[in-house]
Amino acid sequence: MSDPAVLCENLRFAYVKDRPVLDIERLEIARGERVFLFGPSGSGKTTLLGILSGVLTQFEGKVDVLGREIAKLSGSERDAFRGAHLGYIFQLFNLIPYLTVVENITLPCRLHAERRKALGGVPLEEAAKAAAAKLGIRHLLAQKVTSLSVGQQQRVAAARALVGAPALIIADEPTSSLDYDHREKFLELLFDSCKEAKATILFVSHDRSLMHLFDRQLDLAVINRAQTVATAE
Repeated sequence: MSDPAVLCENLRFAYVKDRPVLDIERLEIARGERVFLFGPSGSGKTTLLGILSGVLTQFEGKVDVLGREIAKLSGSERDAFRGAHLGYIFQLFNLIPYLTVVENITLPCRLHAERRKALGGVPLEEAAKAAAAKLGIRHLLAQKVTSLSVGQQQRVAAARALVGAPALIIADEPTSSLDYDHREKFLELLFDSCKEAKATILFVSHDRSLMHLFDRQLDLAVINRAQTVATAE
């Protein structure tokens, strides 16, 4: 049996001493699973994503991501691991405005040799074309991202996260700017691309109307004991 994609045990994190934001006894996400994570503002969703991606490190407990214990990696090792194995879709997309669509999509592979190696010798532009084609934006590759609609920019961000077949896709409110029909269509395209790459998806959203599209739903306010205590007080 393979290691889970994500395993947190007795995870505790606080920005201010003795005031934990996260206190999670156990969280496990299987490889290839599509998980919808929700919870009210302040429940620790963004903090959890920061820990899983290796950005926030001053936590207690054990956090394994794709079989690697995050706390045991040096700063440079975390950066390399994140770039090689994680695809991150941000709420505001975080595209580079002065780059073209193809340059934005290929950026992770140009920055991280291991991610580029995962292409198996396929030229970067060809990999970008393939990712863009799956998301219906191949005809936009030469354009600057600033000329695109919100929905098109969202697909560029997804293609950038997917290129090089990272094993874990983390999406932080990536559909908040779209109407319902476009959200479902985007998710269908995202799921198809991730299924082909056998990637795990951790998708954070306030929009519970999308929950039924996922394998499992997690309410962080329920599994986070720090949130339970704060609510009781």
